[in-house]
Amino acid sequence: MSATDTSVQPASTDLGQKTLIAACNSTLLFVLAYLTADTAFRLATVLMARQLRIPGIWGLSRIQFRIADTAWWRQAVVAVYSVGPLVCLLLAVVAALWFWQRARLRRGLLKQYLLWLVLHGLNLFFGAMVADTITESGFWFVPSWVFLAGNAVNVAVAVLSGLVLLALGYLAAPLFLQSHDSRTLMRFEQRRRLLWATLFLPWLLGSALIALAKFPHLSVNEGLHLATLFVALAPLAVSSSNELFAFTVEMPQKTRFAAGLAVLVLLALAAARVVLGPGVHFG
Repeated sequence: MSATDTSVQPASTDLGQKTLIAACNSTLLFVLAYLTADTAFRLATVLMARQLRIPGIWGLSRIQFRIADTAWWRQAVVAVYSVGPLVCLLLAVVAALWFWQRARLRRGLLKQYLLWLVLHGLNLFFGAMVADTITESGFWFVPSWVFLAGNAVNVAVAVLSGLVLLALGYLAAPLFLQSHDSRTLMRFEQRRRLLWATLFLPWLLGSALIALAKFPHLSVNEGLHLATLFVALAPLAVSSSNELFAFTVEMPQKTRFAAGLAVLVLLALAAARVVLGPGVHFG
């Protein structure tokens, strides 16, 4: 074979195209799953506040309560600021069970959507505790008002939450490896490519797309929530890179760009901008 022989170029190009398509689809699924979990988080918070007759405004990136600090009472603080994370934790458990019992045995993109839903749900509970402790807001109010023991206890709770998220990320590797249909990318020698294309790039690009869609209203808390997801992704990548599992379903779906999914995500982002941009009053 001569040095100028290009007979392997078509396969290389095909691998590059598959990688690009997989990255695009996974990014769209990242955003869709985030919108699902984040909406559940905020909707639960608003409904709890309304139940307690606490007025406020549901904005594009934050919920502002129109009540004086002195008007809050202990039960209200715990209920309002814990219900969103608890709903997301429940959502993560349901998505994980759905994935493991049904979706992982079928072809298609539902598996990846459920995987991202699990990760976002876990992060909006454990990661939110870490992020909100940094800003001393949101979920941080719960341990602060439950224990009434000073900020040292709150920081300890945040550290413990971070460690739990780290461990759960590591344990999520089997879900990640069983969420893909591409036999090519599932080969062990392509593991690094798979991790970058369907895990880290979707996190980076998806977070950027969400931030752009909410610009200039993206709150510090929401930005930190997107960032703390890395605490779960890093150990997941380490665990997956050491796992020899390289199988997929018997008749995997061909790697194609999900144009319908792209339209759905763009419509969802636009709808959120239109509806929540001016703010929705409640209570």
